[in-house]
Amino acid sequence: MGKDYYKILGIAKGATDDEIKKAYRKLALKYHPDKNKAPGAEERFKEVAEAYEVLSDKKKREIYDAHGEEGLKGGMGGQNGPGGGQSFSYT
Repeated sequence: MGKDYYKILGIAKGATDDEIKKAYRKLALKYHPDKNKAPGAEERFKEVAEAYEVLSDKKKREIYDAHGEEGLKGGMGGQNGPGGGQSFSYT
């Protein structure tokens, strides 16, 4: 199972953009490598940054909410085909 970005930031799935930003700032300051030398702090900081990158971007968040982390890795929502257009197949 993929990462739960909402859990990483400590917010609800329906969180507003402002709530996401506040949670990110709080955790980024707490775990920033320049401020926190504890083992694992840098890795935690990277997780927080990754969660914020996805949840603060409207398109990435929609993909994540619909398909989880795997949807982002699989390129869902990206451009399809060499021309960047959508391709459809009818059955």
